[in-house]
Amino acid sequence: MEVFTAFVSWPLAPLTDRLVRNALDTISPKPTVVTSLDPDLVASPGRLLQWATYDALDHDLTFSQTPGTTVLSSSYVIRKALIRKHFLSRCVHNYLTKHPDSILSWGVPRTWELELSFADELDELWGDDLYDLSDEIDNDDPSKWWILKPGMADRGMGLRLFRTKEQLQAIFEEFEQDESEEDDEEVQDAGRRDTAVVTSQLRHFVIQEYLGNPLLLDPAEVPLDGSQAPPSGDLHGHKFHLRVYCVASGAIKVYVYDRILALFSAVPYIPPSQQECDESTGELDLAAHLTNTSLQTDRGEAGVRLLDELVGCHVLSSPAHGPGRQQPKPRRAMGQAMDPESIAAAKREQAEDVLDAQYPKMTSDDILQIKRQISDVLSETFKAAVEMSVHFQPLPNAFELYGIDFVVTHDPSLDAPQKFQVKLLEVNSEPAIELTGPRLTWILEDLFKAIAKTCVTPFFADDGSPIREAVQAWQVGEVRENLRKCLDLQVRGTQGW
Repeated sequence: MEVFTAFVSWPLAPLTDRLVRNALDTISPKPTVVTSLDPDLVASPGRLLQWATYDALDHDLTFSQTPGTTVLSSSYVIRKALIRKHFLSRCVHNYLTKHPDSILSWGVPRTWELELSFADELDELWGDDLYDLSDEIDNDDPSKWWILKPGMADRGMGLRLFRTKEQLQAIFEEFEQDESEEDDEEVQDAGRRDTAVVTSQLRHFVIQEYLGNPLLLDPAEVPLDGSQAPPSGDLHGHKFHLRVYCVASGAIKVYVYDRILALFSAVPYIPPSQQECDESTGELDLAAHLTNTSLQTDRGEAGVRLLDELVGCHVLSSPAHGPGRQQPKPRRAMGQAMDPESIAAAKREQAEDVLDAQYPKMTSDDILQIKRQISDVLSETFKAAVEMSVHFQPLPNAFELYGIDFVVTHDPSLDAPQKFQVKLLEVNSEPAIELTGPRLTWILEDLFKAIAKTCVTPFFADDGSPIREAVQAWQVGEVRENLRKCLDLQVRGTQGW
């Protein structure tokens, strides 16, 4: 393989910059790294890799087909169908219209899209775009809640829970009030966990059905400091979401990174129907529901675990159905006295047996099934995006890393088709990987090296080389470099253009 030039620029993400440079160091021969695109390089790029933040990329070079040049870029130019919540909702809806049996029919929460700039526009929407949601809300089911999300915000900004039309109206009025206060002075309400937004600047919103049956685990069962896990009586169910790193390459292959993060809420879960609203603001405390690490920076990595580390944790979502079995008493010989330490140990063992009977443990097979569901949902999601070609255009000379969020629901009933089901929440470009924390930075190092080996090296390798042939022989479902291939499509003709 001939040497190439690598343009690397991540001015606001020093960790990403370091990971990219370390990954490039594993390529032989090592590329020549530059930190800017000078006019001479743009005029004659030769063999060029652009592995930089989206705004720093020269997208004209990505589209260029000048003879004698070979350019690979680290982002698709057009991908709103994935990374904007309202576009993703529309994308999934359109796909399900054509493919009603797709896994997306249950792998994505029910979603409504709305566009408004002022709160008083909401009345008209109830009779138009939101008519079916209006009917559901009017049924006044106390167990039904909904979550509002700005279509273009991230890191938990603007998330709100509501159950009634009046509550949603109050939320938009609150956004308008925040805007008027910002006109006079900078106001930041710490009690809202820094999630305020300005409605007139974020016209697009989605409303999703709140998933009231999340899988609940206690991250304390996986201690970070080498200490003992808490006793069974001190366990509390916490909500969490999964951060899945996914790499799309060319036009188009999709790989799911097998090392998945579980990001836990700061406080134990309580259903919104059992919460009381704050007397001063009338809002619910979202601490039990928000699992975004950017809203919990004071916790560091205390709420971050690997999904694989959760094997053996008790499933605290709900007790197992059916009567608990009678627990046997500790064995001992007839008439044999027990010392205090033995009695205490026997009581602990008995308590663990009772807990195991009520709350089964996560198994390695449970984790494997969750990973397989994630791969299947992502495969269908990218197929849906490809069919929305105006807003997602994969190119053969581009690749991109996404951070994709899932929540896992739990249905312990005996007639449930699957007790754990993954639900796609959102797709993030240029994910905030620094929130992973130092303990698990090694998985990011491994990920970026895998991207270099899977997406970069084969692109610049010679035709017919073993490196290219190995990637071409990679089958869907096969795992290499801790990347599970979940999709392989040919888009835009035989060469991907």
